[in-house]
Amino acid sequence: MHRIVSLLLAAVALAGLPAAARAQTWPDKPIRFIVPSPPGGGTDSLTRLLANKLGETLKWQMVVDNRPGAGGNLGLDIAAKAAPDGYTLVMGESSNLAINPSLYRKLPFDPAKDVAPVALVGTVPLVLVVSANAPFDSLRTLVDASKKKQLTFASSGNGTVGHLVGEMWRRAVGSDMVHVPYKGAGPVMIDLVGGQVDLHFASLPAALPLIESGTLKALATTSAERLASLPKVPTLVEAGYPSFDYYVFYGVLTPAGTPDAVITRLNSEIDLAIEAPDMRKSLAERGVDVRAGTPLQFDAFLKSERAKWERAVKDSGATVD
Repeated sequence: MHRIVSLLLAAVALAGLPAAARAQTWPDKPIRFIVPSPPGGGTDSLTRLLANKLGETLKWQMVVDNRPGAGGNLGLDIAAKAAPDGYTLVMGESSNLAINPSLYRKLPFDPAKDVAPVALVGTVPLVLVVSANAPFDSLRTLVDASKKKQLTFASSGNGTVGHLVGEMWRRAVGSDMVHVPYKGAGPVMIDLVGGQVDLHFASLPAALPLIESGTLKALATTSAERLASLPKVPTLVEAGYPSFDYYVFYGVLTPAGTPDAVITRLNSEIDLAIEAPDMRKSLAERGVDVRAGTPLQFDAFLKSERAKWERAVKDSGATVD
């Protein structure tokens, strides 16, 4: 009997060796980092910044893979269906992780079960921007114009934070603005600069370089307080819209079932990367408030955000139709 028990224990130990060995030798090949949006937007620039930092400090081979579509659902779905071996990451954000579960009747994946939280990277406010050539020099002139003629507000896709905030602001203002969805922030900026659309609630990382170059004008922010990077730009709260304290969050996830040891290592390395002085400076310049923490803390944060945006979807009346 003792011999049988010993053999069974040995078999169990041997069965666990491959997973343990993989965790110890990981990574020994390139890591794909999926971006659920086109090149040029805030999610893309933040992902590339982080991927470059991890590659430089750890000598990891990071391959950024842009997979835009379906309001950010496509990239997250690809990640959810990838092998849970630690070689696929995805930069999730407010839309596909917290908003879309309430906005879409059916998703091809469950963001609460099919992907595992790795690390919350940070949060960024939105900034209401118009073309430098637009006849709006302040929020008041924009509001007045919106009541005299039908303006268009662009978003980087149906169900994005910019879409929902735009819908809620349209209702608060009492104007008849028309929503124009795009596939990512890059195409929005091109048409906004060219005057094809009137305004856009942009994430700060995507808009700040164009604001600083004089290509876009910033009329207001959705932050609770004025931003250090835009000290002269008022907040919507200041302007008399007390409920407009919104931000976009970004976080790294991996397929559910990825070994805990790999997730722990990823979390540790990502937290070290975003806390590094040079990264903190780069992120601050992009308006990113660093939010390092454990995978469990990120998971709790996601639950809170889903509840918040479920109410926002209902209040805004936004749909994906």
